[in-house]
Amino acid sequence: MKRALLSVLTLVSLIPFCLSLWSSLGELQVQSELQLYQTNLLLLAAPEESDSGWRGSLLGETPYLSARQQYQSALDSLETYQGKIQGRLQTLPAAEEAQPLTKVLRQNQANLDQLILNLGLLEVQQSAVANALERWRGLLTQDNLDPSLAQTARSLIGLWEDPPRTAPETEAILERNLKGWFQNQALQRFYNLRGETEKLQVLTEKEQSQARQALIKLALLGGLPVIGGIIGTLLLLGLLVQWFLKREDSLLTQPHREPWRTPWDGEIIWQVLILGFLFLGQVLLPLVISLLPLNLTQLGLQGKALYVFASYLLLAGAGLGVLFFSLKPYFPLPPDWFRLKLTFPALGWGLGGYCAALPLVVLVSLVNETLWGGQGGSNPLLSLALEARDWGALALFWLTAAVLAPIFEETLFRGFLLPSLTRYLPLPAAVALSSLGFAVAHLNLSEILPLAMLGVILGTVYSRSRNLLASMLTHGLWNSGTLLSLFLLGS
Repeated sequence: MKRALLSVLTLVSLIPFCLSLWSSLGELQVQSELQLYQTNLLLLAAPEESDSGWRGSLLGETPYLSARQQYQSALDSLETYQGKIQGRLQTLPAAEEAQPLTKVLRQNQANLDQLILNLGLLEVQQSAVANALERWRGLLTQDNLDPSLAQTARSLIGLWEDPPRTAPETEAILERNLKGWFQNQALQRFYNLRGETEKLQVLTEKEQSQARQALIKLALLGGLPVIGGIIGTLLLLGLLVQWFLKREDSLLTQPHREPWRTPWDGEIIWQVLILGFLFLGQVLLPLVISLLPLNLTQLGLQGKALYVFASYLLLAGAGLGVLFFSLKPYFPLPPDWFRLKLTFPALGWGLGGYCAALPLVVLVSLVNETLWGGQGGSNPLLSLALEARDWGALALFWLTAAVLAPIFEETLFRGFLLPSLTRYLPLPAAVALSSLGFAVAHLNLSEILPLAMLGVILGTVYSRSRNLLASMLTHGLWNSGTLLSLFLLGS
């Protein structure tokens, strides 16, 4: 009866799980959006004059040309994505089923139109005025163009057509509908045409202040990972040299202690993964939330942050509860199971694992981007954190990603799954299989390779330290670094 019930729950859980994985295939990666945010920072920093060599290393030799290419690439990707959504809409028989896709289509079209406006401003900066005017005029031929975007397009056409024309309301339109460097460029043209030297001077001072702030953010975004990546690369080289010289006695191959003694069989592994993770996350929790009088679309950012925190807390609490009651018949467990002890070796393994993850995961991510071409889905928490502007929402996102996630995921995938698999597999195979499960559990096809690499590092840290605190520290530092980057870009 127990196996029959588990089989039914497995089937019920795998259906939405596989559908979520499949649907991520047609979704855009947040990484594409992050690259545009970083491009916008580069543009803001470009006017800052400095003789220091680090400025050139941050901005590159041709920041405006690079920005134009980045925006053109984003435009092409979004146009391809729009075409796929329109194709999917045509296959849906009922209007009710098409409503969510129609909403996505409208939002993406607004993003696409904004990209066209911005790309045109990059083109006029490089004297490709004819191209920019053609883009902006093309926008005005669209049906159902957002009125604010239409106003902006007409204002930009007036500023750069021959002869140029301005209107008193142009300034307000540009300030309302453009941001950052793009707003500065348009206003600079407007003030020059109208001969408003005082406003032009104020704008110049504002650009210089923005450039200094942008340079600091770029230094933090690039400097901290580079420093950590250099340390990680040196650590990896040192481990490889030690392995070459000592082989079986090296840190990479030496198991350090006796292998785990696993008193349960594969049925308990099956039970914990299905009941404590898949069924809870894919069926039970969504069902409970759907019964609540809660309209997620009407929540503000703080409300969404609280919802993410509360729903993950429920998942983690229930999942750990299932794990506890599943293993209770085997208590007391051997002493090396689920060890959580604050020691200097644990801290060293945790910090070292984070540094080692930086070059390895970044390298895999670069290869991964070429495979997916900007699609394949991403964690929705990244988009929400990118929008966060208040400390309350940021604190909730950090608690979710850097505290709750490491506790739950490390306990489940490293503390339980990895050692349990060693009953049937060699340790390297157990690390690899548990890492693959960890990656697939995030429900985004495009993130499987980078997350699997991160999982291998986490599994190595745990299997060598035999201390969950070490892998939790690595996991928490990784997610904290990601959130810091999102905060710097979004702000």
